[in-house]
Amino acid sequence: MKKKIIIGYTAGVFDLFHVGHVRVLKKAKSLCDKLIVGVSTDDLVKKYKKKYPIISQKERIEVVKSNKFVDYVVSQNSLNKYLNWKKLKYDIMFVGDDWYATKKWRDLDKEFKKLGVKIVYLPYTKGTSSTKINRILDNFRK
Repeated sequence: MKKKIIIGYTAGVFDLFHVGHVRVLKKAKSLCDKLIVGVSTDDLVKKYKKKYPIISQKERIEVVKSNKFVDYVVSQNSLNKYLNWKKLKYDIMFVGDDWYATKKWRDLDKEFKKLGVKIVYLPYTKGTSSTKINRILDNFRK
């Protein structure tokens, strides 16, 4: 009998790619056979972060695709996790542990369990983020 291939999914902006991104992708890949990564579109980032990323989506996709832990990259143009799952049918969704126990993710966890999808919270790299790097660069430019 053939072993079922476990498909994992994670998503993000991946702007100013840094060690936190690498650690999340490495850990996610260690927990699945195939890792799909959604890279948020520039317009989606503008919509929820109220600013455009520094690096264009086309270039962010190229950077993420080059990572050895990533099997496939898709554009993420919606924050609706169910719609993303409906297209990709993954078994595990990986998210940073900074979202753990929030109402939104508790509700998503209940809904995804009904679909047989497990949500795994991966350690957020404290002290490193694109937002922090951007702040440092802004202060440097002043």
